[in-house]
Amino acid sequence: MCTALTPTKVGSLAADLAALLDHDGYLLLRGVVPEAWRDLLHAAFEAGVVGDEQWAAPKAPGWRHALVDLNPTVRETCRLPTLLSVAGHMLEGPFFLAQVEGREPLPDGGHQPLHRDGAGLRAVSAMVFLDDYGPANGATRVVPRPLDQGDPDETLSQTLAGQAGDILVFDADLLHGATRNVSGARRRSLLLNFLPERDRAAEDAYRAVRDVRMDNGEVFTP
Repeated sequence: MCTALTPTKVGSLAADLAALLDHDGYLLLRGVVPEAWRDLLHAAFEAGVVGDEQWAAPKAPGWRHALVDLNPTVRETCRLPTLLSVAGHMLEGPFFLAQVEGREPLPDGGHQPLHRDGAGLRAVSAMVFLDDYGPANGATRVVPRPLDQGDPDETLSQTLAGQAGDILVFDADLLHGATRNVSGARRRSLLLNFLPERDRAAEDAYRAVRDVRMDNGEVFTP
């Protein structure tokens, strides 16, 4: 169920960040999640973990998945001003939060082939890291836009590293993929996406399949 709201105005992205985003196709926002929220987000993740058989659509093996979209701290994290300004810069028009869920690679699991969340689509994906991350515990690797030759090429990918509270925001058409969690250390994250408002009707048709429970009627405007 979606409730239409008065559009929420989104601030402009700083010029230096906008230039970096336009060049690379992604932006890693360091430490933007308030530290006071992090224990609450950990608790929301743990409370939301459900078995693969409880999801409407099959989930990839090697991962722990969590239903978190009704949690108020998760929702506020998805509305952080800097995150919204990045999404607004990329989408250049009214947009909405389509989905948010929790994911964590299991020990020795999590590896994904390089892929695009939405090849040719106008959409924004984001990952909110709830734990420190790097090559040892399943961090995401990306192929920056200038290096993208069209087909996936592992030699061009770069594995990211950082701390809990970082947010990776990227074009849904950017090649990326998780690495294997070889250390077994925790690497929880929130995965979310923003879509143009014009795509709402099509996306709403799949709410049940995507296990979307939240009211996502809020519209953001750059």
